Amino acid sequence: MADQTGPTVSDIGEFPAIARAIAGRRQPRTTLVGPGHDSAVVAAADGRIAVSTDMLVEGRHFRFDWSSPHEVGRKAVAQNGADVAAIGARPVAFVVGLGCPPETPAAVLDEISAGIGEAAEALGAGVVGGDLVQAREVIVSVTVLGDLGGRAPLLRSGARPGDVVALAGNVGRSAAGLAVLVAGLDGYRDLVDAHRVPSPPYDAGPAAADAGARAGTDISDGLVADLGHIATASDVAIDVDRAAITPDERLVAAGAELGADPWEWVLAGGEDHALAACFPPGVMLPSGWRRIGTVRQGRGVTVDGRPPAGPGGWHSFSPGTSR
Repeated sequence: MADQTGPTVSDIGEFPAIARAIAGRRQPRTTLVGPGHDSAVVAAADGRIAVSTDMLVEGRHFRFDWSSPHEVGRKAVAQNGADVAAIGARPVAFVVGLGCPPETPAAVLDEISAGIGEAAEALGAGVVGGDLVQAREVIVSVTVLGDLGGRAPLLRSGARPGDVVALAGNVGRSAAGLAVLVAGLDGYRDLVDAHRVPSPPYDAGPAAADAGARAGTDISDGLVADLGHIATASDVAIDVDRAAITPDERLVAAGAELGADPWEWVLAGGEDHALAACFPPGVMLPSGWRRIGTVRQGRGVTVDGRPPAGPGGWHSFSPGTSR
């Protein structure tokens, strides 16, 4: 946990705080001009850049009594990296905006920055710049730049009737972990960790594009909600095979203790950052992908032919204090 007794951000000042954030960070060869200038310069051999931005706001998207600052930084990279992976790109650079109250311990920003930097470097990407401002709560805003490597982008609008719907990664575990944290339940560290720091299957997105997938998305808002984005953009219907997404034993056990339906976590829980894609019939699914449904004529998302019951997924202005 970050040192709460050391100097605050106000004590050390903006530019020294920024210098601490970038000290010792390694840059990949794609970073031509890194931090310390008015703009960074990043090379992308493809000539096209995939770009995505996400924000994490204290009290809304994370709580420091549930997640360490280091975990918050890693989570910020995961949700952004998954966005460009979903379109078939590989992350090459991250730009970070941090906001915080002046009394924030400098060690908190140090740990957030370390989490971001380490997670970016693990992907072969660099943190190439950013900004630090005063805010009422801690805010982490991350923009990722991705290289498509010559691939056609996997848009939400490319699915066609007859396509196979496939999933890479897990769904429901982050939502279950959040429920465990809210209830103060012990014994489910694996689910809590899945909420604190998602583990997207980054390589699965480019692999899907290379294999001929026609549409893709990451599962950030919930399986039904995000497949619904593909269905709407492609003007098709998607039917999910219930047997292919059956909650695992850990979700079932947590649901039993909490009096919750684990199917709600699987169908509507977000922030796992799994990837979903639609493949033409007959295409061999790449390693790590499994079939979970079919694209059909029509509209909307069904499960075994029926509309799913319960909530449809997360959106930013839904009620609640944390997600």
